[in-house]
Amino acid sequence: MMRLHTREEGGNAAINLTPLIDMVFILLIFFAVNSTFVKFPGVDVDQPVARSSVVQQSATILIAVTDTGEVWIDRNQVDVRRLRGVIERMFVETPDASVVVLSDQDSRTGVVVDVIDQARLAGADRVALAAAVADQELGQ
Repeated sequence: MMRLHTREEGGNAAINLTPLIDMVFILLIFFAVNSTFVKFPGVDVDQPVARSSVVQQSATILIAVTDTGEVWIDRNQVDVRRLRGVIERMFVETPDASVVVLSDQDSRTGVVVDVIDQARLAGADRVALAAAVADQELGQ
């Protein structure tokens, strides 16, 4: 005699989503901890063009110097005398940060030098002066 095994109607076949949700949260935390945030200066400047400029991959502190001598960092206008303290506080958040100074092509050299000096006094090992990349075809 042969028996036929049939499946009961209404059986509980469920997928456990708990491990999947846990894994998504772990990935979310991983990317949040390992991401770096760039602090934009908050003002647009007309950068000078340089044919020898090199693209810097990781700039986490951007400081803008306008043509009128205003200094902007993290969307706030800052007096040059207070700049060192602001940069030191930013280094507490991200100790391995690099500083990039965005200066307008009509800005005064003395203000730009003061900004670079304050960044170095605040503990910045890597300070760069930004320039717009020149079109390579124009120079040749």
